[in-house]
Amino acid sequence: MTKNLMHLRKFVAPEFIYGSGSRFLAGSVISRLGVNKVMLISDPGVEKNGWVDDIRSSLEDAGIDFIYFDQVSPNPRDYQVMHCAQVFSDESCEAIVVIGGGSPMDLAKGAGIVASNKKHVLDFEGIDQVEISSPPLVCIPTTAGSSADVSQFAIINDSRRNVKVAIVSKAVVPDMALIDPETTLSMSPELTTETGMDALTHAVEAYVSKASFSVTDAHALEAIKLVNENILQAVQNPEEIVYRDKLMLASLHAGLAFSNAILGAVHAMAHSLGGLMDFPHGLCNALLLSKVVKFNFDSEIDKYTRIAEVLGLNTQGKNPDDVRDILSQKLLDLHFEAGLTKSLGQLGLKKESIQELAQNAVNDPCMLTNPKEMSVQDVQKIFLSTI
Repeated sequence: MTKNLMHLRKFVAPEFIYGSGSRFLAGSVISRLGVNKVMLISDPGVEKNGWVDDIRSSLEDAGIDFIYFDQVSPNPRDYQVMHCAQVFSDESCEAIVVIGGGSPMDLAKGAGIVASNKKHVLDFEGIDQVEISSPPLVCIPTTAGSSADVSQFAIINDSRRNVKVAIVSKAVVPDMALIDPETTLSMSPELTTETGMDALTHAVEAYVSKASFSVTDAHALEAIKLVNENILQAVQNPEEIVYRDKLMLASLHAGLAFSNAILGAVHAMAHSLGGLMDFPHGLCNALLLSKVVKFNFDSEIDKYTRIAEVLGLNTQGKNPDDVRDILSQKLLDLHFEAGLTKSLGQLGLKKESIQELAQNAVNDPCMLTNPKEMSVQDVQKIFLSTI
């Protein structure tokens, strides 16, 4: 019996509605909850693109009373979360609707559990540290990559330590996600690449994770296929909804995979970079993925070979070292061809920061499910290779 229990897996996912125009269902979804007042969360960039107005109109048409909160930065800070939670409580809000990328959604998740549990957001760092779930939460993503709309992750920047903390709990899984690929039409080519590579990294890391299983594997492989086939097309043809749709679908599949299989060293290192250097998360993942895959390869040769095949690479007759090299090169070429051509060193990473970055990375919860154990020295070497 004990041996069988070792193989048990659970799969957590929110209810979601996928498709063009689904964002306009926000008012209808909230009206069914029986709440009196809602906090609408976004950021100025999303509002400038007109997506917030669509949600406002939907809430107004449904007769929903709401307040608007937009005080969030990329890589949301703990004090922003606490302020948002205070406003939520002071205004007697009972539910949250958030439209935006990963930053507004992570802020909304953090504010929700702070409001419910009356604790500081950093008290929830780690896995399953949240006792009381967030108030009803509806997420509407505007980027195809973060997957915060379907995941049990919230990533918050600890402003005192300059590190990103991961909150992993089913208590932060949204009650509903309205996944509308039309909202990604306003993304710049650079953001399209960064978020697309984020989705790819989610999928690759989930597939080789120590906590992966057949259901997460299926979602991960589909996400890898969709990103590979559509990311360059989406960058080169930004007005074509068909490519936006495929990348949004890739983000959904990747989110369902990593939310349940967790992640690995790429994300642990990216969280460290985002906390200390404030680099965009998707960019960090893109620039680290090929190097971490090369390090990890010998621990999951069959799975990495399968990834190579899904990416369209010919692995027949090749020895593992050759497969490792063509796979890591493919991942490097993909983000380079899509426009991310600068190294982390060119972006401002200095050698003197690497020891601290490496120490923070090995302490990140995502490192626990990396397929190969990494020492501080291993992480330092990878960081050094990116300068």
